Amino acid sequence: MTDPVLQTRGLCLSFGALQASKDITLDLRAGEIHALIGPNGAGKSTLIKQIAGGLRPDAGQVLLDGRDITALSTAQRARRGLGRTFQISELAMEDTVLQNALLGALGAGGNPFRFWQSALGHSDLRDRAETALERVGLRDKARMRTSELSHGQRRQLEVAVALTLNPRVFVMDEPMAGLGTSGSETMTTFLDGLRAEAPILLVEHDMDAVFALADRISVLVYGRIIATGTVDEIRADKTVRNAYLGEDA
Repeated sequence: MTDPVLQTRGLCLSFGALQASKDITLDLRAGEIHALIGPNGAGKSTLIKQIAGGLRPDAGQVLLDGRDITALSTAQRARRGLGRTFQISELAMEDTVLQNALLGALGAGGNPFRFWQSALGHSDLRDRAETALERVGLRDKARMRTSELSHGQRRQLEVAVALTLNPRVFVMDEPMAGLGTSGSETMTTFLDGLRAEAPILLVEHDMDAVFALADRISVLVYGRIIATGTVDEIRADKTVRNAYLGEDA
């Protein structure tokens, strides 16, 4: 078995008396999609923020390619190859689709403060951004203002921004949120092919997508991982069914 690309070791985080993360250890291996599921309030977003750099754990480590990145900022982790999409869109709505994609390319180059005009004229950065837009099907929308995109297209753009980082791993927080059946199916197909480029840690409530995509699933309840296994193992786990999936899983 190859070494994990991304790992957490014993992550703990409390907000006053509330322990949001309790000794969370999980890993993400090359070529796989590892889904993280659980009820609302389980601590999934808190865990993702610790992995991506938005929150510092009280204890434990985050490792990328075996290197401890726990003390690094969000931007530093992105430059090391951690590509993230968000549960709630953080796109610049008044900028164009291409400008948003360029933001990721600028960050990957270690200079996120370069003026747009200079970036637009930089052929390497522009090529990287346009290639990412083409991969998610938005090349023809490059000059459109981001606020004019549909919800599903904004989700596609978030993935394009992550792609411009040439990431070692993807951390995706509910990429199916707000998509209709057709949009979810399109995104599922895209993510299925993306795992060969970089493994994906996927937080998702759409269980059809999770069961279709995941190589492994970890179940988070009240800040604690209660089970990790294959789709069949998680479906058959009585503790998981009682805590989250229910009898219809």
